[in-house]
Amino acid sequence: MSLRSITRLALVVAALFLSPAVASAHPGFGAHAGFAAGFMHPLSGLDHVLAMTAVGLLAARLGRRGIWVVPLSFMAVMALGGALGMAGVELPFVGTMLAVSLVVLGLAVAMPRRCPLLAAMLMVGVFGLFHGHAHGSEMPLTASGLDYGAGFLAAAGLLHLLGIGLGCRTTLLAPARAVRMTRLAGLMTTAIGVALLGSLM
Repeated sequence: MSLRSITRLALVVAALFLSPAVASAHPGFGAHAGFAAGFMHPLSGLDHVLAMTAVGLLAARLGRRGIWVVPLSFMAVMALGGALGMAGVELPFVGTMLAVSLVVLGLAVAMPRRCPLLAAMLMVGVFGLFHGHAHGSEMPLTASGLDYGAGFLAAAGLLHLLGIGLGCRTTLLAPARAVRMTRLAGLMTTAIGVALLGSLM
């Protein structure tokens, strides 16, 4: 798949997902409401949006297998974290780990050398656990766990795809400019994570 195709796919998927989800985010009933609530949860928090987009940017930087195994690693462990949150299982320092995820993922995107693939998978998996727990623990009482979980997984996939599209798009620029833009995106994510950490202290 070409870089242009990946970028177009990200935009098309964003339009397909966001339009019905935003329209159905109002109070409703049944599976539709559960999916919409789950879908909107990651999109309503800056920490989730930036972290999941950063996972996509990191995947784009790694290229090849990294484009799909890194986001899937995050989503797989996020599903586990979501199940734990829905079951009422407590995890320590969830809020802190969400902020730390921005710091670390931002640095991974910004650093000159690429992160090894296995290390990237383990890193995003750890953070996916805490992001998933945050989603699951805030599930509405009236929502179905499966529908709600499918919703936040779909939103995560969209944000990963957005990050991949943005990361691939920068490769169409002059190499020096692409590096600067990628590093800037990573450092901004890290700065926001540091600010969030500061607010928790």
